[in-house]
Amino acid sequence: MIKPTDFSQCLVEYLTQHLPWKRKLSEDTIKSYQDTFRLLLTFFEEVRNCPAEKIVLKMLDVSAVEDFLLWLENKRGNSDSTVNQRRAAIRAFFKFVLKQKPEFIFQCQQVLTVEGRKQQKAVVNYLSENILQDLLARPDQSSVHGLRDAALLCLLYDIGARVQELIDLSVHDVRLLYPATIRLTGKGRKARIVPVLPQTAAVLKNYMLQNSMDAKVAVDQALFVNRQGNRFTRPGITYILNKYMKEVYSDGLTHETTTITPHVLRHTKAMHLLRANITLPYIRDFLGHVDISTTEVYAKADTEMKRKAFEKAEINCVPAAGTSWQKNQDTLAWLMSLSKK
Repeated sequence: MIKPTDFSQCLVEYLTQHLPWKRKLSEDTIKSYQDTFRLLLTFFEEVRNCPAEKIVLKMLDVSAVEDFLLWLENKRGNSDSTVNQRRAAIRAFFKFVLKQKPEFIFQCQQVLTVEGRKQQKAVVNYLSENILQDLLARPDQSSVHGLRDAALLCLLYDIGARVQELIDLSVHDVRLLYPATIRLTGKGRKARIVPVLPQTAAVLKNYMLQNSMDAKVAVDQALFVNRQGNRFTRPGITYILNKYMKEVYSDGLTHETTTITPHVLRHTKAMHLLRANITLPYIRDFLGHVDISTTEVYAKADTEMKRKAFEKAEINCVPAAGTSWQKNQDTLAWLMSLSKK
């Protein structure tokens, strides 16, 4: 029987106890942490010829961590953002180790100093009002699946939901009585109530009536299911979104963004709220952001967009020769006297 190492003991406790129970992270977030350590074990086996069952904490020094990140970048072709995500997972683990095993304090401190990759500022992709209206009008609401797609896309935009939040929606999360609302469960299993516009509520009501969805009868019934009757997956929702975006593009409309993902509709809702003069604190709460600095990216993107619009307008802001103050000899003499003092 193989004796557990200090690394394996710490890792199991970290993934099965600390993350889900103490930090209360979502299942998807924990899976991301698991993927990081799965890759780390692969790295040790392929590069350092050390099987997983023989890895001990002292092997995970700053050199090993830096080599692992380089391996992700060079061998696996991971982007800077992905490498930084893996680095963040390892840092979080070593903060946990630091509290569990103080004798590794120096090693943990060294690992925590490993620098991340410099990234270019993320571009906020979003749709204009015209493109959005065209997209939401594409599904044929006279058909079963068309009505489902219309309700799904309208709701995804209207409540600014993360794709996983939409997937997790059940019938009991919907309140269609005026004012209509949706209860979303976001990161950290934190719930928030968001309003639903009347137009979206009408489409959603028709969809639920057609599918005999009643919260009193089927409390935990999934709000949106695929053709197999199961909750949607991320690729499934992305497929539906791209299906109708291709129709929009095929009609000759401008490609406003090169990558269409469900998160683009979340960005779109945020930008539209901002342009409607909704304050950042409200947008933060609406989107379920923990820190308002996350929300401020939309304000920065809007400012940048306005700057580019002004540049394209080619407004000549250079004063013409011989302006009024230059013609005024008294004013000119006073200005000249300042430079002599």
